[in-house]
Amino acid sequence: INRGGCKFGCVNTPGSYECTCPPGYKLHWNKKDCIGMWTRVPPRDHSDATKILWFKCKCQRLLLVLYFINERYVLIVKCTSSLVAPKATLTCSKMGKKESCSLTCASKAHYLSESDNSYSVSCGIPILRGKSQSRLNASSIQSCIETQAPPVKQTVSFRIKNAKCHLHPKHKGRAEDNGRQIGPGGQPCNNCLVTFVNLKCDSSKKAKGRRARNPSSKEVTRITLELEAEVKPGDATGNCNMMCQRQRMEQQMKSYIKALKKSINQERFLIRVAGLEYEVAQKLPQAALRQENCGPGREKDSGRCVRCLPGSYYHGEQERCVQCPPGTFQEREGQLACDLCPGGDRHGPQGARNITSCAGQCPPGYFSSDGFKPCQPCPLGTYQPDPGRTLCFPCGGGLGTKREGASSFNDCEVKVLCSPGHYYNTSVHRCIRCPHGTYQAEFRQNYCISCPGNTTTDFDGAISVSQCKNRECGGEIGEFIGYIESPNYPGNYPANVECIWTINPPHKRKILIVVPEIFLPSEDECGDVLVMRKNGSVTSITTYETCQTYERPIAFTSRSRRLWINFKSNDVNSARGFQIPYVTYDEDYEQLVEDIVRDGRLYASENHQEILKDKKLIKTLFDVLAHPNNYYKYSTRDSTEMLPRSFIRLIHSKVSAFLRPYK
Repeated sequence: INRGGCKFGCVNTPGSYECTCPPGYKLHWNKKDCIGMWTRVPPRDHSDATKILWFKCKCQRLLLVLYFINERYVLIVKCTSSLVAPKATLTCSKMGKKESCSLTCASKAHYLSESDNSYSVSCGIPILRGKSQSRLNASSIQSCIETQAPPVKQTVSFRIKNAKCHLHPKHKGRAEDNGRQIGPGGQPCNNCLVTFVNLKCDSSKKAKGRRARNPSSKEVTRITLELEAEVKPGDATGNCNMMCQRQRMEQQMKSYIKALKKSINQERFLIRVAGLEYEVAQKLPQAALRQENCGPGREKDSGRCVRCLPGSYYHGEQERCVQCPPGTFQEREGQLACDLCPGGDRHGPQGARNITSCAGQCPPGYFSSDGFKPCQPCPLGTYQPDPGRTLCFPCGGGLGTKREGASSFNDCEVKVLCSPGHYYNTSVHRCIRCPHGTYQAEFRQNYCISCPGNTTTDFDGAISVSQCKNRECGGEIGEFIGYIESPNYPGNYPANVECIWTINPPHKRKILIVVPEIFLPSEDECGDVLVMRKNGSVTSITTYETCQTYERPIAFTSRSRRLWINFKSNDVNSARGFQIPYVTYDEDYEQLVEDIVRDGRLYASENHQEILKDKKLIKTLFDVLAHPNNYYKYSTRDSTEMLPRSFIRLIHSKVSAFLRPYK
């Protein structure tokens, strides 16, 4: 199926298959792709069997080399020594039977405290994690993986006894630390670039297996270490090519992992981050005696432990959060170090929260290869409106600028000045109206802005984002409580829109509707109208109909058990529209509800009107009306705090008269 992933073809072998390549090609190291080889006879002046022809290449990371070997030209793309610098350095040394190892995190350090008994520390960015081989090949030009031996990944997991996960700064002055310094005397991994390291520590008192005795007395700590490394480019020789170097590096990493396991068990392993040395775990007696602080990545604030904020990092010696120094930034919370800003000039503000806050960014009108100083002004005929950019935009259409370093299209010498709602078309040198669904609020621009989300404009030539409107009919239709809402509420509703809602209450229930306020323009001869009827027929019983604005609230019951609601707008005017709540109530209370909503005193007082406009109060009243038992959720104090006394007296008199009609 699909040739087993082979790019050209495949042949069956006992229990498996192998990929094949056409004449003039050989199989790539990934065992899927084919590498081109030319079989032309070489010129006579290139008869040397080891002749190398060098080709110039604009790409800074790649070098094209043409080898003539065994009467064939072989084109090989090599990575130059400018490959990504290592993110971590792994160093080990041995004194007698004691192994000492350290892991220095150069950049991209990430600390995550998952619980009091678990944490992880990582350096760099993984290459192989979550990527299939095909994705690796697809991204080869960016990372230079395709042109060299594939990265090596090693993962190991082991236990350390009677210890607890506790990342803490190394205590100075311990006698057993004498001679433990791991620096120039230690041996680093010679032929590898460590691109990613992830160390996870997890402590648990759970004992596995039926034979485990007294499981609560011992702490079991598990260390999981994940390493990724690449072969150093340029180390390949005639005797040992890149694949050979990769195999050597793989063996070397295995031996280093063995040394790591020993050093961690002997408490002789250090993690270096931001110039400080950390130990990964402590033996239980020491862990029990350690000071009660918040631990790495946290500090005390008003008696509570909180994570270090973005723009700061945890200083292990001071046991507190400090601001990122100039030339660095930190986007995450609770980290042990700050990341370096591009350029490395160590200038800029303290406490930078992201890379855009790094000083040294190219200002608008300037650019550089990485967006940071030193910068060049945008050439004539180009501009750049944003800081920290790597290119400038051409004005287009043969337009020029009066000076270098232009920071806006306004600096381009256009032939016509465009007003808001229009953009300058450099092909025809005319102002064009912004299309439907876009807008432009400024003068002299060469683009229009798309409306956000699922909004659009009524017409072309929009001049403001407020003209972008949602055309979806709003509301929630429930059996007991709900509401209807005009499109784009509380903004103006769009033109030429129609909405239909249907309220069909449960058996033996009626509908009560409150219209807090409604905004419909009356000057266009009822072009925008809201109507509530029994059904869609114009001859059916009508409960409510309006095409005007009313800021005074009104409440009424439906004249029919089922309600069909329709809203239409034309293309003449627009307004805010409405949000109208409703509730369904037991028909046994119909006389009481109608007596309340028809009483003029309900609307006479401004306080009473504000109640009908207050969404929270209406929801509370509807909750009791829909489910009378919910009345007991509210105390007398709640009622007096939420409602004015005059409103309570009015409702109380109506309820008393309904429940005790003969008193």
